[in-house]
Amino acid sequence: MEILHKIGAILKGHFLLSSGKHSDTYIQCAKIFEHPKVAEQVCKDLARKISTSFLEEYNVVVSPAMGGVIVGYETSKHLGIRNVFVERVNEKFELRRGFELSKKDKAIIIEDVITTGKSTLEAIEVVKSFGAEIIGCGSIINRMKHDEIENFPYNLVYLYKIDAETYDPKEIPEHLRKIEAIKPGSRKIFKY
Repeated sequence: MEILHKIGAILKGHFLLSSGKHSDTYIQCAKIFEHPKVAEQVCKDLARKISTSFLEEYNVVVSPAMGGVIVGYETSKHLGIRNVFVERVNEKFELRRGFELSKKDKAIIIEDVITTGKSTLEAIEVVKSFGAEIIGCGSIINRMKHDEIENFPYNLVYLYKIDAETYDPKEIPEHLRKIEAIKPGSRKIFKY
């Protein structure tokens, strides 16, 4: 956590998350990858946690683009296994660029930040559509609420747990309504 604060990866303000929810905290994990030695150590730590948590065999890391691509690659390197990613085409994840999965594959889904698990679950559906098995999921940051973690349908490992409130669009608190909502990673500003 000290590293995340030091490199400016924890932002405060009013943010529109990819889940459609709002928050006063945003974790910009891309800042980690601005520093290759930091990124290498973080992903090495994640790979170590995965290898001690998931005792079943696995042979491929699958990550959702965009945020999971680098963390997936770097973590797969430390695990010594293959790496692919899914990306959105017409708002739906697909496996492209010549990547293939089969019934022989046993996948670990890797993300940078898991907030609601929506992107992870969408990536899982793509993997399952090829008949591949899901062994578990991993992330650098877990922002899920306690009950969401308990109800998540797959084993989940992460390096850091951050408890930051999220709000449905109709339940944004007054102090956030006074601030323009920003969707990090884009230039578009949303007003609510």
